[in-house]
Amino acid sequence: MPGSIQSIERAAAILRLLAAAPNPLRLTEISSSVQLPRGTAHGILRTLVDVGFVHQDRASGRYLLGAGLIAPGSELVDPNELRARSLNWADPLAARSGEAVRVVVPDSGDARVVHYVFRPDHSAQKADLGALLPGHATALGKVLLAFHPPAVQSLTDARLTFYTGRTQITRSGLTAELNKIRRQGWAVERGEHQMDVAGLAAPLTGLGGLVVGAIGIHGGVDRLLDPTGVPRPRLLALVQECARAIGRELTTPRTQA
Repeated sequence: MPGSIQSIERAAAILRLLAAAPNPLRLTEISSSVQLPRGTAHGILRTLVDVGFVHQDRASGRYLLGAGLIAPGSELVDPNELRARSLNWADPLAARSGEAVRVVVPDSGDARVVHYVFRPDHSAQKADLGALLPGHATALGKVLLAFHPPAVQSLTDARLTFYTGRTQITRSGLTAELNKIRRQGWAVERGEHQMDVAGLAAPLTGLGGLVVGAIGIHGGVDRLLDPTGVPRPRLLALVQECARAIGRELTTPRTQA
């Protein structure tokens, strides 16, 4: 079997770096972070810019992920493929947590539900498969925004819709929260979309280390959070464990029949 191609590995490392960065990066920051000579990093970046995977801001000269890779509304992974790869893990998550489960993909700065598992208590529920969840007001949406910095730029002040008294409607406040989510690797929703509903979510990572979706649970605030608003450790651990399992599934090639 042929070995890995070094130039592709280097390009993937740069894309992962830009995907995780809270702000556009300078060439020197990129070259030092991925441990490449400045000239080599510049050559790779120039190629990535040419194919649309990276964008260079003309004014500052800094780099960020481009529209050809994660333009608002574009799909990083086939939603049907993501749903299929999530099936074996999302259903057990609902059973173990006792809460409803959603799997989402990015959609113009928001989160599109591609898989839904009912809360296993036989209560009256309505699946929101296909629904669009607000990026700034749900745990799932905030996970996607945190790991797709260019998508945040598409959120104008007018799009930071007020839903409850807890909704984050300022760009500065949202940016600070997204930076925290990126550091800790998960997001929490505390009645920001619906007053009595909380959510916990974690990113789904595909090939190249890029976040292609998110998975999370949602339910009553008192069930998901303690009285101080902190996620209940067992539930958060279940969500993170499930996200890691799906991530391994996404990066494992399927065998051909």
